[in-house]
Amino acid sequence: MERREFVAYMVAGGCAGMCVDLTLFPLDTIKTRLQSPQGFQKAGGFRGVYAGVPSAAVGSFPNAAAFFVTYEFTKSLLGAGRGLAAPQAAPVTHMMAASLGEVVACLIRVPTEVVKQRTQASPSSSTYNMLLATLREEGFRGLYRGYSSTVLREIPFSLVQFPLWEYLKTLWSRRQGHTLYSWQSAVCGAFAGAVAAFVTTPLDVAKTRIMLAKAGSSEAGGNIPRVLCNVWRSRGLPGLFAGCIPRMTFISVGGFIFLGAYEKVRCTLL
Repeated sequence: MERREFVAYMVAGGCAGMCVDLTLFPLDTIKTRLQSPQGFQKAGGFRGVYAGVPSAAVGSFPNAAAFFVTYEFTKSLLGAGRGLAAPQAAPVTHMMAASLGEVVACLIRVPTEVVKQRTQASPSSSTYNMLLATLREEGFRGLYRGYSSTVLREIPFSLVQFPLWEYLKTLWSRRQGHTLYSWQSAVCGAFAGAVAAFVTTPLDVAKTRIMLAKAGSSEAGGNIPRVLCNVWRSRGLPGLFAGCIPRMTFISVGGFIFLGAYEKVRCTLL
């Protein structure tokens, strides 16, 4: 990867991340409160839907930048190999690149996500106070509560979203005979995001509960199957898909903005 490409992917990814996170933050807050153990109303209802936004603002640029730099670098690295250079192997390349990108990005995303979601579920507390409380009660490790559950949610999500996005772009491009415009890439991103969001909602519910759990509780250990079993026993299938509609809406619209903005900025810089 050349330096110019590295800068383009980093800036494009960072700008795209900030655009979607700050624009659609209220939907993310509503989704978090629907999934919280205490229930929607006790978690704040529709009040203070921008609670936790400073955490998202700080983490969105480096998080998205890290993902796309890793994603594009891995794609180019795997594509250069004989085994994964063939067109029929493209979905495997995209899956592997997206998975590695999520592992790297989550190193930045999880601490900001922990503080953000706890503030969303306790709107009376500020982002700064929630950060201090987490460090005081759980130490630095508390900021990485739910890292494994986040990665286990994001990898399946990316395994669906990015190969589907790349496939739809390729299909549309072939049919019209030229490279897609950024808005067309955004439409593909919106559809791919909606499908991936629906499929992975139960994993998102588990991740949210683990991040919101009090230290020492049964859900604080990060055991995803146990958390999902608890949700199933207490709330059934609706509980496993709690927040599905705002999540699909958030990620579909977010996919349109995120991937459309990424393509626009990347093409401008390259």
